[in-house]
Amino acid sequence: MFYPFRIIALLLILYGISSTAIAEDFCTGFGPQSPRDISSKVGTNPLLWTKAPAVSIMNLCDIHTHTNAEHKGPGFSVSAGSGEHGGFKCNNSDSLSAAELEDPAGGHGAFNGIKPGDTIEVHWVHTTCNVVPWPTLNSCFSESCGNPQLRVDTQVFLVVNDKSALDFADFSYAGNIVNGRHQVKSLPAGTGDAVTFAGSTTGPSFTQSVCSPFQVTWSVRPQCAKIDISSLNKWVADGNVFNEDHSHGVRQLVTAPELLSKIE
Repeated sequence: MFYPFRIIALLLILYGISSTAIAEDFCTGFGPQSPRDISSKVGTNPLLWTKAPAVSIMNLCDIHTHTNAEHKGPGFSVSAGSGEHGGFKCNNSDSLSAAELEDPAGGHGAFNGIKPGDTIEVHWVHTTCNVVPWPTLNSCFSESCGNPQLRVDTQVFLVVNDKSALDFADFSYAGNIVNGRHQVKSLPAGTGDAVTFAGSTTGPSFTQSVCSPFQVTWSVRPQCAKIDISSLNKWVADGNVFNEDHSHGVRQLVTAPELLSKIE
């Protein structure tokens, strides 16, 4: 029997064109993209840049969250579907107790759209520019520093109603300055060694066809941690310099090897 699609696929392979390239109109000429499956080291994007320095010698410029994890990892691999409100959930989302799932704010918490049982991915964005923390990623740039190195430290949290869970205040900014640099008060520990790789900015405005031009060094921890919903509500209710009052949508997982860096 004649299978024209198989013949086309064989020709594409012979000429060095990946079979994924016919499935979607990928953006070209861009550096490696994010988010990705951090369990896979595969990536063939050829564009390289110098890895960003340690966050201790950078300035924190932005903190924001995404509802559901944008990245996929060993501890957050349950699909939440496609689209802006898709992404991935923590693996233990379905094993929470009734007490952990009870909403102390009765659906009227200050952190809009987040309730116990939800997964969030938190991004602590750092820049080499001499700037102060402020709303949106625009805070990471200035008129005199338009091409900084960027690093995003990342932790995926499972939101619960439990005062003994992690307190978001421990990972906030609150004007913390160390050695003249704006710094997060602390970063999460105990969720595995962060997977570091070259990628881009994320968010629902980007896809595999519409790519981000920004070059980002990512550090994504592989396991989820539980965080208390009341501490998130308090972070918003008390006010924060980032004007964050809700969790953002996700960019769907980037899977095309042509758009990913190789993880060493």
